[in-house]
Amino acid sequence: MDKKVALITGGSRGIGKKVAEEFAKNGYNLVINYVSDNTNLEGLEKEFKNLGAKVLFIKTDVTNYEACGEMVNKAIETFGKIDVLVNNAGITKDSLLIRMKEEDFDKVININLKGTFNMTKNVVPVMIKQKEGKIINISSVVGVVGNAGQANYAASKAGIIGFTKTLAKELASRNIRVNAVAPGFIQTDMTDVLKDNVKENINNQIPLKRMGTPQEVANVVYFLADDLSSYITGQVINVDGGMVM
Repeated sequence: MDKKVALITGGSRGIGKKVAEEFAKNGYNLVINYVSDNTNLEGLEKEFKNLGAKVLFIKTDVTNYEACGEMVNKAIETFGKIDVLVNNAGITKDSLLIRMKEEDFDKVININLKGTFNMTKNVVPVMIKQKEGKIINISSVVGVVGNAGQANYAASKAGIIGFTKTLAKELASRNIRVNAVAPGFIQTDMTDVLKDNVKENINNQIPLKRMGTPQEVANVVYFLADDLSSYITGQVINVDGGMVM
């Protein structure tokens, strides 16, 4: 009960996993939401245990409001509280609008934006009762400036920004801070398979001339959950090497 608890959606891989590791290293217990049947839970549990964290894995589709509520209840039953919520779960279904299928638009909005609503709506009453909490939503620079071929993704991530700012105003009096992190190009499994000339072209668009790392995103997420950021709420922090200014 003395250790803080972070609930991270999509926390079993990629940026979400690195965020979970950062919280574990800083003394948090973890609630990790995942959706894939191929997730190596034993390996992940060992990793987090070695970092000193107890971890509760919960397979949940964040588009299901009731299931999100059940996940929050299980987290409370196990750890007694939720200090931090990181809404990280998300997908892409890229296509130019002229070719975009309605179901691909709906799926991206439902997971990225509605999933953020579902989780937040279920966690906020817990944080109000606790009289404190931090919510960090993972947006994207695409939600700030748009990107051809990503109308659905950009709309979902822009929606998260508006959602973040509104909640920050609604919840500030309850001692709950709400912020967003907007990554740019980050080294992931998806970018690793790009050809060298494509990577070079991307890097040339970035003032720092390189992609970011998941750890660099995790550092900012943790900062926003920490007391070092106690006077920051309603903000969107770009982690993009200066690509969007």
